[in-house]
Amino acid sequence: MATKSKLSKEGIVDAAIEILDAAGEAALTFRALAARLATGSGAIYWHVDNKRDLLTAATENVVAEAMTVTADKAGPKKAIRTMASGVFDAIDAHPWVGTQLAGEPWQPAATRILDEIGRQLQALEVPRELQFHAASALLNYIIGLAAQHAAVARLVAGRADRSAFLGSIADRWAQLDPEQFPFLHQISPQLREHDDREQFLAGIDIFLAGIVAAD
Repeated sequence: MATKSKLSKEGIVDAAIEILDAAGEAALTFRALAARLATGSGAIYWHVDNKRDLLTAATENVVAEAMTVTADKAGPKKAIRTMASGVFDAIDAHPWVGTQLAGEPWQPAATRILDEIGRQLQALEVPRELQFHAASALLNYIIGLAAQHAAVARLVAGRADRSAFLGSIADRWAQLDPEQFPFLHQISPQLREHDDREQFLAGIDIFLAGIVAAD
């Protein structure tokens, strides 16, 4: 356990991530944090202003670590795909990160993702007038899927496994009137069997193909 004399913002953020992973955002209180760190709330406030500041720092910590795997040498398309994959995996491991990114899309963690996307689009020689729109579209896709993934994780937690959850939705779609809902009726088997990560990366590939075609 940390002592007051050894307390640091890095240690506080690490402890916050442990609480968030174990029990979610509601469980992260300064009282719970103080108990985990064997210190007083006042000592924590010396390093962190409030819970929002702490959540922002925790989110940035997780995202920054996930993005260290970006493969610049493999080419810009591969780099974007690898970065997006790393962020997806981080959110899969820490669902609360998706909630935080969606709730504050211009916080430091999202800014870090946007800058990485932008640098790789520049390397792809995307026209300057299209770079902002293309980077924003990719960022919104990543954050949007992140939020959806986090929401599904919360819904499934403690109730049923993922397959059963998706199967119940697929069953409802299959029972829809095929004349009124032809597309949902057709793809219901895919919903039951699809892999979230594979679907996410397919979307990245579609975005990149469209961006390159727009040059």
